[in-house]
Amino acid sequence: MSAPTHPRTHPAATGGVDIRLPWWAIALPAVAFVALLLLILDPADAQAAAGDPTIGHILERAKELVLR
Repeated sequence: MSAPTHPRTHPAATGGVDIRLPWWAIALPAVAFVALLLLILDPADAQAAAGDPTIGHILERAKELVLR
């Protein structure tokens, strides 16, 4: 004698995924982006670092390459 079969009772998948992010998962990257953007836009407030001037030349060259 064979075992009785039962139909599946769980509903079919709807195809959508419900993902909820906490508020800070959006707010913190946005705040960091704005802060970095302000540092780039107003370099007059930045102070030169005491150290190897070669690093400054490399950064200046990279800035020139990006802005071209």
